Amino acid sequence: MTDAPSDSVPPFERPWLSRYPSNVPPTIALASERLPDAVERSVRRWPERDAFVFYGARWSYRRFWEASGRFAATLNADGFRPGDRLALYLPNCPAYPIAYYGALRLGAVVVQVSPLYIAEDLDRILSDARPKGIVFLDVSSENLDGIPKARLPNLRYAARLKEFYPRHLRPFVNRAARRKGLHPVYPSGPEVRDFGRSLRGPTEFPAPSTDPATEVAVHQYTGGTTGLPKAAMLTHRNLLTNALQCQAWFPVQPAGTSVVLAAVPFFHIYGMTVALNYPLVAGSTVILQIRPDIGEMLKLIDRHHPVELPGVPAIYRGLADHPKVGDYDIRSIRVCVSGSAPLPAEVARRFEAITGGSLVEGYGLTEASPVTHANPIDHALRRDGSIGLPLPMTDQRIVDLATGTQTLPAGEEGELVVRGPQVMLGYSGRPAETAETIRDGWLYTGDVAKVDPDGYAFIVDRKKDMVDVGGLKVYPREVEEVLYRIPGVVDAACVGIPDPILGEVLKAFVVPKLGTTLSEADVIEFVRARIAHYKAPRAVEFRTTLPKSGVQKVLRRELRTAPALEPGQSPR
Repeated sequence: MTDAPSDSVPPFERPWLSRYPSNVPPTIALASERLPDAVERSVRRWPERDAFVFYGARWSYRRFWEASGRFAATLNADGFRPGDRLALYLPNCPAYPIAYYGALRLGAVVVQVSPLYIAEDLDRILSDARPKGIVFLDVSSENLDGIPKARLPNLRYAARLKEFYPRHLRPFVNRAARRKGLHPVYPSGPEVRDFGRSLRGPTEFPAPSTDPATEVAVHQYTGGTTGLPKAAMLTHRNLLTNALQCQAWFPVQPAGTSVVLAAVPFFHIYGMTVALNYPLVAGSTVILQIRPDIGEMLKLIDRHHPVELPGVPAIYRGLADHPKVGDYDIRSIRVCVSGSAPLPAEVARRFEAITGGSLVEGYGLTEASPVTHANPIDHALRRDGSIGLPLPMTDQRIVDLATGTQTLPAGEEGELVVRGPQVMLGYSGRPAETAETIRDGWLYTGDVAKVDPDGYAFIVDRKKDMVDVGGLKVYPREVEEVLYRIPGVVDAACVGIPDPILGEVLKAFVVPKLGTTLSEADVIEFVRARIAHYKAPRAVEFRTTLPKSGVQKVLRRELRTAPALEPGQSPR
């Protein structure tokens, strides 16, 4: 089939379409409506079905939609107009979807801010985004106190975390928060608005009439692990189309019947799409987990029997390794798509063995809303080590690393470029970076990959993480896959460090299982026995943990601070 993914894209050969599961369509209708309009259909079809469950507190679709409408009315009364920006500085709790959809219904732009950010990280995002308002929890209030007032939004919507719990638990919420090092402090001042009170206010607000293909819905910041963050402008069409692409690729349950455990954070693009937008468009019930604690997750799975569990490799590894996993019923899980970081094959095998479900690797990036690829959930069609096939309406090419202009044949390694209706408008206020990232309609991912003759893509590594060892290219992911096979290794990452002779060599950071004895020589020899000697790490550092972002991506930039090795110097 050679139909283009949209009228603006010329014919293009797509061998991967012949590998699609029989129940996955090769194309879907492009979203012609705004994201809230699609969710409102779910509200009309299943008004009394639970939209969210938060530690026993239940929000039906009707109740959730009414609350988001009241918040939209509050924003309107406070002077928000279409195009104004509202920052969400929230973890997974009911305040998030209420504020998110309230803002979108009014036509405001949601600015995603990680609740893990403090000090300089938070200041940098707010300074760049310049939101008109911000929504936050009382447990995060102190973080805002550290930001210069001139850079804080004039409207601050403060929510009390305890208000979202069932009444019988509310007296204990603040006490539990303090035990975790959080300090619920409700702010004061003329700029503060009571979020809870806004949910009891008027419901009238003007609905915008705009083009979903050009109306920006979300500013999603990216680049935090490699450089200064920049805001990807994601439109209503981008986000809704990607939700519909996911729904088409994972036809696990009939619409209005699935249950999804949202352990991945909504503030991250992956969680926003696969654990919030896609489930709501499909009429699913979303079980909210405020942070991905593995022990708590087991209890939630046992209690609520989710069918879908989107996550990252660290979650699946944590569940499979938990010493009490056998005490819980987790076999309700039928499908999991792993994103945000490479999925080791051994982790997938172990997780599937204890759940009986399918765990497949997917791929995406912030600039594509984010999902572009996924493996089929059918075991016979998926390929280990691959990120899978492009989703419906998505194209892929492999181009040369030097110029990015030459399309390479199947099997050759180069940069992965993609195009489709989920690709962003561009970076806000950064035309040069936009032009560098999107060229002739193709999004340059920065990932080194190869594609087999059937169209399955395999990520080799990040282009900028490639290490040049004396002129020979080494991709850290290949070495990390070997490190994971060492008995007793729980986590591992590799980076390039300066070397006075070779220019760069590889250094491995290894987290051994408690009680395991490993030496640097053991690790290096294990790798050298399995892949080319120049790919083996020249130095190994043992740690109890690796630095990771809020969605468990290893922060390689923090690991690269290791000093250069001098000739004859011991690497440890």
